[in-house]
This record gives sequence, structure tokens and C-alpha cells, in this order.
Amino acid sequence: MESFSLILAIVVVTALAFDFTNGFHDTANAMATTISTGAMKPKVAVAMSAVLNLVGAFLSVEVANTISKGLVDEAGIRPEVIFAALVGAILWNLLTWLVGLPSSSSHALMGGLIGATIASAGVGAVHGDVLVTKVLIPAIAAPLVAGIAALLATRLTYSLGRKADGNASKKGYRAGQIASAGLVSLAHGTNDAQKTMGVITLALVAGGAVAPDSDPPMWVILSAGLAIALGTYLGGWRIIRTMGKGLTDLQPQQGFAAQTSAATVILASSHLGFSLSTTHSVSGSVMGAGLGRKGGVVRWSTATRMFVAWGLTLPAAALVGALAEYVTGFGSWGTAVVAVFLVASSAWIWKLSRREVVDHTNVNDTDAAEPAGVVTTAIAAVTPPPAGGTAPASEDPVPAFPSQATAERTPTTTTTV
Repeated sequence: MESFSLILAIVVVTALAFDFTNGFHDTANAMATTISTGAMKPKVAVAMSAVLNLVGAFLSVEVANTISKGLVDEAGIRPEVIFAALVGAILWNLLTWLVGLPSSSSHALMGGLIGATIASAGVGAVHGDVLVTKVLIPAIAAPLVAGIAALLATRLTYSLGRKADGNASKKGYRAGQIASAGLVSLAHGTNDAQKTMGVITLALVAGGAVAPDSDPPMWVILSAGLAIALGTYLGGWRIIRTMGKGLTDLQPQQGFAAQTSAATVILASSHLGFSLSTTHSVSGSVMGAGLGRKGGVVRWSTATRMFVAWGLTLPAAALVGALAEYVTGFGSWGTAVVAVFLVASSAWIWKLSRREVVDHTNVNDTDAAEPAGVVTTAIAAVTPPPAGGTAPASEDPVPAFPSQATAERTPTTTTTV
């Protein structure tokens, strides 16, 4: 009984550690556009996001129930299986954070859980229908829906603001960005904090601490909310830089459209119990907003690397989770080996990150921007010119990067994808 109690405590602590990495890994989802457009100072932005993440954790338990009751068979799960799953999820989060790629913490968690479950109880212990309908389909649909919504919202925003004073309009949209960023933060807490709640609840059920089909206990909800809020406050500055400046250059109008579109998609999915990736939703909306402004640039080489990371998340986390479960199967010493490996790997990744520090002081610094690719060029070519034949100042501002200016002046000569 003592041994069991120890492994259950280890699982809970590891789950909260994952929740912490989820917080700093996904801060960019809520605050990258707000920081990149100058609507809020970086430290203030992450502090506001952290508070709203905590509030959002208390709004619903539908996503938590999807993980704790729907994705895998509770009868075939041991606490060691959940521990192995969390190892896969944490390491994938840290690796993608190190290289500044906004991948899905949600899919890392579910990939680790699926891999560890298959290694322990076989393929039959994974509920394929839930995986397809509530994980895989939303993973594809969310960025598309959010991207199209953001593109249309950006076009509408610029159309409605043609005759507005440029400076006054930007100030208004910056205020709107702050409100919409708060909404995304609330949605992030509602969706992502629940995933850790679901995993801890699953561990408690597997260990006999709570009855099957139970909702997350209040202490689980509170601890998960605090862990993700703390991670959010520390700020995942590397990913904020990629999301805010690496994908496209956003103006306040675009930032407002992107965040509002993403928040709508995330909140709707939380209500329906879909374990949606907030990263996919926000990334899709940022790209949609980038394409929505006439002459806007989306850096497709960065986007391609991001898409590859998305595709690798589930299988990579599943593989690590399965291997970790295999080692824990040797008993207590196997679990200890996996725990030491997790701590040592995390420390090594952190040490590598110190070679090039990214924090709130340099988060908006970027290298030379990539020119517009053929997709952006094609969309710009078929975009009808504004009334009078010239773009208003608020729609075609001076670009932030020289290479962007070149791309906008000579779109037909760029061939980079």
C-alpha cells in the first residue's frame, strides 16, 4: 500500500509538472499577437494571462471528462502507465519549446497516454471512436476554421475602418486586442488546464482513490489551475517570438481579428468536450489574419516547420510513452530510472536554452524576415484594390522588416515557399 501511495503521488506531481510546461509552452497562444503589436508590455501581458488561465480552469470539466472517461479504458490503466504518458508529453513540450515551435501540448499528452496504454494493455484499451471524433478531427478542423474566420474578420475589419482616422483606429484595436487576449487566456484555462485534471483523475481512478466515472475533485481543479497559471506567468518567450513575429507581421487590426476568432473556436470546443489544441487554433487564426491584410506576408518556411511538428507530436510522444511504460514494467527500479531520465533530460534541455536566452527584453527581436511565398503572392494578386485605387494608410502600413517591404513592392518576383 505504501509503494502504491508513493507512485500515485509521483504521478500527481509529474502531471502538475506537465501542466506547468503546458502553461509556458502555450502562453504564446493568448499573448503573442498582443505583445508583438505593442498593445501590452510583455510582463503585464503574461501576468494577465496567468490570472485568467486560473479563472478558466473552474468554468468547465467537459474536456477533463473526455480524457479521464473517454479516451482510454480505465480498467486497463495503472498509475505507472499515466506516469509514462506524462514523461512523453513533458519531453516533447520541452524539445519544441527549445526550438521555438508552437506544437500542441494537448496532442503531446494524448500521444503519450495512447502509447503507454497500448504498451500496457494493448490497442483495444484505446477508444478509437473518441480518438477520431474528439481529437483527430478537431486537430484538422480547428486551424482551418479559425484561419478562415480570422481571414474574413481581418478583411471586414479593414473594410469597415477605411474612413477612420489611422491612429485612432489603431488605439481602438489595441484596446480590443487586450480584451480578446483575455478571452483567449480564459479559453486556454478552460480547455488546457482540464487536460491535466483529466489525467490526475484517471490516475486516482486507476489507484482506487476515487470511484470510476467521477468528476475531478476540487483540489485537482485548483492545483491544475495554479500550475498552468504559474507556467503562463513565466512566459514561453521563444514560442511567443515565433508566433508573434515568426509567422507574419501583424497590425493591431489583424491581432484583434486573430484572437477573437481563435477564442470563439476554443470556447465552443470546450463546451462540446472536444480536446482541442489551442496552439492549432491560434496558429491558424494568425496565418489567416496575415493573409487577410492586403500585402500581408506569411512566412511559409516557418509554417512548414510548425506543420511538421504538429504531425510528429502524437507519434513521437506515443513512442516515448510506450518506451517509458516498458521500463516501468520492471518494477520500482524501472520507475526510478524513468524518473531520473526525465529530470536529467529536462535539465539538459534547459542548459541548452541558456546558450541563447530569449526573454521579455528581446522577445520582439527577429532576424531578417522571409519574403512572401507563392501562396501569399497568389492571394494578393486576386485581392481587389480598394476604392480609389490606393490602399488606406491603416491597411497598408510601413512594414516592420525591410524584406517585407521588398516583398510587398515586388510580389511577382518572389518564389520562396
